[in-house]
Amino acid sequence: MDEQHISALVERQRACFLSGATLDVEGRIAALNRLRAAIVAHEQEINAALKADLGKSASESYMCEVGMTLSEVSYMITHTRRFAREKTRWTPLAQFCSRSYVKPSPYGVVLVMSPWNYPFMLSMEPLIDAVAAGNTVILKPSAYSPHVSEVLQTLLQECFTEEFVAVITGGRAENQSLLRQKFDYIFFTGSQAVGREVMRSASEHLTPVTLELGGKSPCIVDRTANLTLAARRIVFGKYLNCGQTCVAPDYVLVEERVHDRLLEAIREEIVRQFGEQPLLNADYGRIINEKHFQRLCGLVDPQKLVHGGMTDPPACCIEPTVLDRVTWDDPVMQQEIFGPILPILTVSDVTEAIQVVNSHPKPLALYLFTSDRPLVKYLTSACSFGGGCVNDTIIHLATPRMGFGGVGESGMGAYHGKTGFDTFTHHKSIVDKKTWIDLPMRYQPYRPIYDRLVRMFLH
Repeated sequence: MDEQHISALVERQRACFLSGATLDVEGRIAALNRLRAAIVAHEQEINAALKADLGKSASESYMCEVGMTLSEVSYMITHTRRFAREKTRWTPLAQFCSRSYVKPSPYGVVLVMSPWNYPFMLSMEPLIDAVAAGNTVILKPSAYSPHVSEVLQTLLQECFTEEFVAVITGGRAENQSLLRQKFDYIFFTGSQAVGREVMRSASEHLTPVTLELGGKSPCIVDRTANLTLAARRIVFGKYLNCGQTCVAPDYVLVEERVHDRLLEAIREEIVRQFGEQPLLNADYGRIINEKHFQRLCGLVDPQKLVHGGMTDPPACCIEPTVLDRVTWDDPVMQQEIFGPILPILTVSDVTEAIQVVNSHPKPLALYLFTSDRPLVKYLTSACSFGGGCVNDTIIHLATPRMGFGGVGESGMGAYHGKTGFDTFTHHKSIVDKKTWIDLPMRYQPYRPIYDRLVRMFLH
């Protein structure tokens, strides 16, 4: 779609919003019900598209994409009426006699830009939150996952008119055209580099943004951890979607005294979950494209390779791979990995691990494996990160009852459930002053008795 058509679409959506068509809460809920039914009806097409783009199995597609999206839309259907209600607030005596309240109001025309790694879920969940809040939405999915983009377009056209929700496919030219438009809110999920461009473009119109970015999320394992269980959950979180997960454990910081046992447990767990020949495992996915495949292959140091490393270039597949005795000077530690390569670094104790985390950009996620409860309380306070888990990985984002988002370089803002509704909502603070009485102390000419009354009310 060229820029002229994009601009016209934005204006049609703005006209739709200004008409008040999206303000009716029951209408929003009906739209979400249509969307949920369409997702269920198109599950097989969604699974096939995810298989074509990323090699995902049907089980993984439901667990990590379709199922989580259905959970979010069901939650919003149940709670949107409550989220959208006016909330009465206490009124100070100085404002007698008034009613104070907060009125949730949609922003208007929203742009959602989604990535390729979880192309269905990361498109639909912010879209669901934006629709529940009463906005119109233009969705721009990634050009790297064209099969999912096609299904999204079909599915959303069944549920909405273009004036309410529209999908724009394409690549960089469409992205740039969209970012030149005036939106009322922009929600972006992707890399830090592109996130900077989105924020720069949004600043031209003073458009508020949510940026869901990434970073090198650490996984800390101390000497008190259940190493067998830690290895199982680290392997699950790291190699899910072939490591192409924004909250995947990017690297492990393990106490030296348990390093050997953890490494052996991780190697055993990889075989347990993916088999002796993971490249022949039909449920193990692939790297999104050759560009990223080649980038990842360049991060593997043969001198530090202790497990995996085999590749299938025509299929863009890389085995679950482990690098040991890695340092911060290694290429694999110079960027977010976003692939099935797990570097293991050693520390003398958890104090050193905290120093390592705090000396690098704030991560999107942090994972701690320990049996030391005071350590949990201390570390989760001492380190800055978007969110995380104790004795598990990645599951903190799998609930609509807690917000998910980054901090610092890993992003700004959050969504999921009530947090997502609030992200796409402006909360108007309103005072409704009664007319049957009018206290005179705020008006000139000022008098000493009025000054005393003002001090009494405001003290």
